[in-house]
Formats: sequence, structure tokens, C-alpha cells
Amino acid sequence: MPDPLYLSLWFPSFDVEEMLPRALAVMQQFPFSAVQPGINYVALHPVSWDEATVLEQRFRPGIAPSEAVQIASELLHEDYAYLFEAFWDLWLLAEDGKQWDLQPSGVKFLVHGLEFDEGAYQQDGHIEVDLGLDTPFLHEGVQLTDEGKARVRANVQKLVEFTTKAQQSSGASGRLLWSDSEENFAQRLITRLQKVQ
Repeated sequence: MPDPLYLSLWFPSFDVEEMLPRALAVMQQFPFSAVQPGINYVALHPVSWDEATVLEQRFRPGIAPSEAVQIASELLHEDYAYLFEAFWDLWLLAEDGKQWDLQPSGVKFLVHGLEFDEGAYQQDGHIEVDLGLDTPFLHEGVQLTDEGKARVRANVQKLVEFTTKAQQSSGASGRLLWSDSEENFAQRLITRLQKVQ
């Protein structure tokens, strides 16, 4: 059963004036989709996820992360969360189970102010990246051909490169790649990679 996959990043400090520059540093390392590049949606959530947004904007075509951050910076508050949506290209197996296609897959960057949702950052990270379902990185239950193994390895390489660069470039002091599954995602990934070598 596929599970949502997340990257959580924590920082030594995350004052209100640091939130968006750190988010920009993470987004600048992201390998945006060639078909649907840039940030295509920005939303600002006050106090908690239950509250109505104070700003929502869609962009077609997508805009540069720096432009998206500039829009969000008009309303800087430590009890806000900032949501930026984008796409990256991942190899996915077609429904017929035979053909692999490079397709845009949605990603969400969530920036949690220190006072947002009763300190949600403590568990979810100052910045949380919702990477979508873990399927492209595992394809569990699928008997992979040589091509399939190469496609899964390519997806995993993109994931590992992004998570590493995101931590290094943003000055994060902690990083966790996790899924909703009770199983350890890193262990599941290692097990799968051993089968696709």
C-alpha cells in the first residue's frame, strides 16, 4: 500500500525573518519539472490548518521560487504557515504495467512559523516537504525488468540528491525522510535498492 513520503528539516534558529530565506534555499535545490516548471501555487495559513487562508494564488505557467517567496513575504507572521506547490519529473509505470513514463509529480513545501498550530514544527519540521506517494521510489509488489530497475534507481537518485542538497544549502541542522507507514522508510528503501542493483 503506497504511503505519503515527507522530508522534514529543522534549523538551529527559525525566526520570522529567517523562514522564507531558508525556504527559498530549499526550493532552489529542487529539480523542478521540465514540463511544469516553477511554483504554481502559494497559500498562507494563519494560526492552524483549520483556519481559512489569508492568501491563495495560482500561477500558470509557474513562477520562480524567489518570486513566490516575495509574494509570501508581504505577510510575515510567526503564527503562519506558508505553502508552495510545484512539480518534479519522476518515472512512473503505466497502468498496463509495461511502459515507463517521465511524468510531473506534485510536491508541497510547507513552512511552519514557530507559533503556527501549537508548535507543529517540533514534530513536522520547520520546513516539511510533502513528496507525494512513496510508489516511484519503491514500486513494491512489481516485478521489475532491467528498465524498471534503472527507472527506480533514477527516481531514488533524484530524491537523495535533493534531500542532501536541501539540507546543505539551507543550513538545516536536522533532516528526516519519513512516511506514514509504521515501517522505517530508509530501511524499506535500502531493501528495495538491494533488489534493483
